[in-house]
Amino acid sequence: MPDFLQTMPANVAVQFLERVERSADKEAYRYPVGERWESVTWRQTADRVNRLAAGLIALGITPEQRVGIASATRFEWILADLAIMSAGAATTTVYPTTNEEDTVHILADSETRVVFAEDDGQIAKIRSGRDRLPALGTIVTFDGKADGTDVLSLADLEARGAALLAERPDAVVDTARAIAPEALATLIYTSGTTGRPKGVRLTHRSWVYEGEAIRDLGILDETDLQFLWLPMAHSFGKVLLSTQLACGFATAIDGRIDRIVDNLGVVQPTFMGAAPRIFEKAHARIVTMTESEGGAKKKIFDRAFAVGLEVARRRRDGRSVPLPLAVQHRIFDKLVFTKIRARFGGRVRFFVSGAAALNRDIAEWFAAAGILILEGYGLTETAAGAFVNRLDDYHFGTVGRVIPGTEARLGPNDEIEIRGPGVMDGYHNLPEETATTITGDGWLRTGDQGSFDDAGHLTITGRIKELFKTSGGKYIAPPAIEARFKAICPYASQFLVFGDQRNYCVALITLDPDALAAWAEANGQGGTAYADLVASAPVRELVGRYIDELNAGLNQWETIKRWELLDHDLSVETGELTPSMKVRRGVVETTYKSTIDALYA
Repeated sequence: MPDFLQTMPANVAVQFLERVERSADKEAYRYPVGERWESVTWRQTADRVNRLAAGLIALGITPEQRVGIASATRFEWILADLAIMSAGAATTTVYPTTNEEDTVHILADSETRVVFAEDDGQIAKIRSGRDRLPALGTIVTFDGKADGTDVLSLADLEARGAALLAERPDAVVDTARAIAPEALATLIYTSGTTGRPKGVRLTHRSWVYEGEAIRDLGILDETDLQFLWLPMAHSFGKVLLSTQLACGFATAIDGRIDRIVDNLGVVQPTFMGAAPRIFEKAHARIVTMTESEGGAKKKIFDRAFAVGLEVARRRRDGRSVPLPLAVQHRIFDKLVFTKIRARFGGRVRFFVSGAAALNRDIAEWFAAAGILILEGYGLTETAAGAFVNRLDDYHFGTVGRVIPGTEARLGPNDEIEIRGPGVMDGYHNLPEETATTITGDGWLRTGDQGSFDDAGHLTITGRIKELFKTSGGKYIAPPAIEARFKAICPYASQFLVFGDQRNYCVALITLDPDALAAWAEANGQGGTAYADLVASAPVRELVGRYIDELNAGLNQWETIKRWELLDHDLSVETGELTPSMKVRRGVVETTYKSTIDALYA
């Protein structure tokens, strides 16, 4: 058992208080205000959190009662979350893109008493189901219109908190120190790929443990700077908060996805967590831009990566780099790789990839450019992190070794099972589902298949529910094929394989709008609508060549015999992607059933 398990803080509120005490005048957060960035220290952050937490206590919030946050990722989300937990309450997370019906379901199922709502749009969604929310009292808004009665501004809540603190200065601190490690800290409603959202109950102990386990790995410290854009309603984003409290680094926060690249150039972080789609898009953008330039630039680019890949592989294998190869690498680093690293701010020590599988070829491509991506693995049910590659021990194609203090094993059908302090308390109001997911002796059944190498590195081999069998009796793991295609084709956005009980596999494909627009410009079709481009013969021929390349590396029964390009990219807004950018396979399969059936006609 790791030593830190015996000494870690009792709860997230105390973890926060201890961080403030250690790092009071150091930078805690920076956030955009218009075109500039403002910075706050840990002490300044704590002052606001204290007033907001006291405000919640003044509203009558008691231990473990739920307080919701319906907002995009922003500094105020962090303040609200820390205040909720410091007041002894539990955060109910709601994605800002969640529709009215699911928003009301989440707030009702969790019996949420107070909601932090980002703006008038979120307020309207909540008000649409007010008659189904008997427990809900007050709405606190970040940017919306406050009326001073049932809708308060942040300033209103802080004022109420200040009044309480004037009478009881230690009200929040006393409440924080009384929170038990097993107390409920968060209800995260999994967006899921099918069905209604279900609440995952995560305790203070889970979050504190996750942060302390990452600190114990020694990969992050107070000198680091994080750029945080991930949805805070998702466990991947949320775990980075407790990691920050444990390690003490500063965080620049802005949830606008379309600003990620611009922000990286300004913020110049040392690390960032992201879903694989971010790396896929960056890879595709750089490759397609180079291809469109052609000529000498493309030859230098291709040669640079051939050299970079060889040097990176030699270093990983512990082999020496011959002098002629090292000289070439230094030249290409100056000509090509430094420019790529500059796109990400120029100071990145590593990225962390999670939430879905990262293709090995893309990871190796970034490594060749001098950018290390450490892939990890976990679920909402494990408070995010359960496995991660290390700086001194990373194996591409795996999600690394289990984090300190957690156990893992393979159950029937090679299902990955996990036990440890990060595992959830259960599903809220769903005892039967909890009982089928967690064994009597505490092992969480993940639903994912995997295999371990001799050193304990885990490879995810498939999602049990996503595996299908062709009519010829062959098992297919779609995610592996899908990830391979996206590494091969720089224009791909989504690639979904189907074929359950059919005699061959087919695919639905969407292309990345930005990459396709660049291709169109370079091929004399600039300004042509996306739907017209994907229906054109040149684009279909382009995609067809990549399909042929994919098929050449697959077993015969895995090959894609027929495929179709959809006339739009999948999105969160259409309900085809979850907010963490995973495909809702069941939704897509239902929506495009006739298209899939036609591929077998």
